[in-house]
Amino acid sequence: MTKTETFPRGGASRKLAAARASIAASALLASAKLAAGLWSGSLALLSEAGHAFVDTGATLLTFFALREAEKPADAEHHYGHGKFEALAALVETGFLFALALFVVAEAFRRLSEAHVDIDVGWPVYAALAVSIAVDFLRSRQLGRIAKEEGSDALAADALHFASDLLSSLLVLIGLVAAQYGFKQGDALASFGVAAFIAVAGVRLGRRTIGTLLDAAPRDLAPGIERAIGEVPGVIALDALRLRTVGPDVVGEATIGVSRGLSMEQAARIKSAVADAIAAIAPRARITLAATPRALDDETLAERIMLVGARRHIPTHKIIFQEIDGKLSVSLDIELDGSMPLGRAHAIAMDFERAIQDECGADIDIATRVEPLEPHVLAARPADPAVAAALGAALARSA
Repeated sequence: MTKTETFPRGGASRKLAAARASIAASALLASAKLAAGLWSGSLALLSEAGHAFVDTGATLLTFFALREAEKPADAEHHYGHGKFEALAALVETGFLFALALFVVAEAFRRLSEAHVDIDVGWPVYAALAVSIAVDFLRSRQLGRIAKEEGSDALAADALHFASDLLSSLLVLIGLVAAQYGFKQGDALASFGVAAFIAVAGVRLGRRTIGTLLDAAPRDLAPGIERAIGEVPGVIALDALRLRTVGPDVVGEATIGVSRGLSMEQAARIKSAVADAIAAIAPRARITLAATPRALDDETLAERIMLVGARRHIPTHKIIFQEIDGKLSVSLDIELDGSMPLGRAHAIAMDFERAIQDECGADIDIATRVEPLEPHVLAARPADPAVAAALGAALARSA
């Protein structure tokens, strides 16, 4: 049984709108930082401008990845296109590491120079102040939307902008130090910027690679296991396989149920399991399978009745006897009254062999075949006096 949820498209337009706003903000901030960095000659600020331009390109990539990821499943992509987001996040990770290495190399070069001129003025501080405020607001907004929509790409952008905020603070500290005579403060701040960029890349890369390699969501799997195990009728959870596809979690689960249940009863248990999963993971799409399991407290009579139920043969009057230390069973089965005797005998013999397979080959079985025919009796309402007398007699006996 597969429980499939249909999700509204409103989340897609919300994510795309957030990505568009992020592109515009990234481009404006990157331009402002570049202009301020060129005017002041600050390596830390120029490094931050490079970081911002990388973020702008990454945000453009995020926008196109989100647009592709929202396409429905097709003949070539049965699980949809959700991994486009993870692929975009992986590319962004590469950009971050490349930028961190460049900033470190440039910082070492700047430290080796004997004389460094840094002109710190109000445009530099204004650009950094605006950058810090914008990065704070959009990192919170994107983080909230990414969490609500389960978007890897938006989560990557939120992480970038949070690191931008911290690295801008480092740049500000370095420029203040340079203005008050500590010229190496700007280069040292660049090392801090590079460190923040690298840390962001490591965190993003670990998450992205896990998604691309179909790693199970560790924070969700235990909860789903508990939810399945608590559903009445589930004997055991035989297998659970999960992986993330964009904002969704897909996978398969195999549960053990009593083999004495009817198909309708097993279907109700699977439906209850699907509802339990949806309660803790609304975007999970789990294919459920139920395997019949023998219970430890099954009686011999129940096992024989199960054999009859599998073959749709009504079975009754089951009597057990122990004769000279050997178990003997006699029972009645009902077959179509119009069936030829030879065919009825063949069905009864096959039924006996199935009982021996289930209960042991050393059991003696005596099967009686009865005709299964409709018996329609003519009837009329009982006389009221007779009904009243019968009721009084039953009351006295009770």
